[in-house]
Amino acid sequence: MHSPFIVDAHLDLSMNALEWNRDLTRPLSEIRQREMFMKDKPDRGKGTVCLPELRKGRIGLVVATQLARYTPPGSALPGWNSPQQAWAMTQAQLCWYREMEKLGEMVQITNVRELDDHLALWDNTVIEDDKKPIGYILSLEGADSLVDIDYLHTAFDYGLRALGLSHFGPGRYAPGTKMEGPLTNKGVELLKEMNSLNLILDVTHLTDQGFYQALDLYQGPVWASHNNVRKIVPNQRQLNDEQIKMLIERGAVIGGMLDCWAMDIRFIDTISDPWQLDIRLENLVDHWDHICQIAGNSLHIAIGSDLDGIFGTEQSPWNMNSIADLQKYEEILLKRGYKQEDIENIFSKNWLRFLRKAWS
Repeated sequence: MHSPFIVDAHLDLSMNALEWNRDLTRPLSEIRQREMFMKDKPDRGKGTVCLPELRKGRIGLVVATQLARYTPPGSALPGWNSPQQAWAMTQAQLCWYREMEKLGEMVQITNVRELDDHLALWDNTVIEDDKKPIGYILSLEGADSLVDIDYLHTAFDYGLRALGLSHFGPGRYAPGTKMEGPLTNKGVELLKEMNSLNLILDVTHLTDQGFYQALDLYQGPVWASHNNVRKIVPNQRQLNDEQIKMLIERGAVIGGMLDCWAMDIRFIDTISDPWQLDIRLENLVDHWDHICQIAGNSLHIAIGSDLDGIFGTEQSPWNMNSIADLQKYEEILLKRGYKQEDIENIFSKNWLRFLRKAWS
């Protein structure tokens, strides 16, 4: 009997492939072994994501990002010194996805017909899961790399279907995490152009002011690809109850993320240890519970793991070794009183329902 099919709405695959130099077609053990003696990044040898592990976990559809930040003078954040350089990096990332398509490792999904064909393939029990491509929906995390609005149309033409205006720090279109303030004038113009293309707006990483402004201005489909709950982890990166209610009213889905600092307020990056603090996969269910209580149902929660998003096992739940362990949530949720229908909603049906409506 097959394990349930899973959709993960936030993975930085191309960033890991190019900037971390990880061959994601290889087994996880081999990727970790190659990084055993590398010290340039804190998560070396601790990655959790590769294409074989996605197949092992039946995570057959993902929202995969392009990500390249512009860093203005005076910012301490890493990034590119011009929008053109940032754009060039996103094009290198796009090239990697295209190479995966040529190998049959991945397939891009841009509309309902392609979505249904891909789901039918993963429902086919004659073909082994390890022979099936991972479907990906292309999302741009932070709009800095769009040199001007004309570039949005270029991106749409090559398959971009979701876009978040901001990431961390200052942004050309909107300030992001650990910042305050409204959208920039460019951001307001970009939203208008996004409306004409019916792109999915990802509100993740927006400031509070930017969040409310974006929801007021944008008429198209909206989701929060990787967000947890501010009531449990009280910082600006998480959603407050008012924001959750607004997203529910818009028919949005909120993807729960597995970065320990977004799950437990006690965790401090590069200092804390998930095992010592006993941060488990179960911690995320507390965040899902809170959203379900507000919504009155399980129709607005799902998975947006953000695994290997500049962190590895050192900053992930200690009872998770690889992304394939997302399958553990079936037993965890049953023990917490969720019904099988709820689990199916969380694993895939909520994202799939959202996509069909957005693309109809």
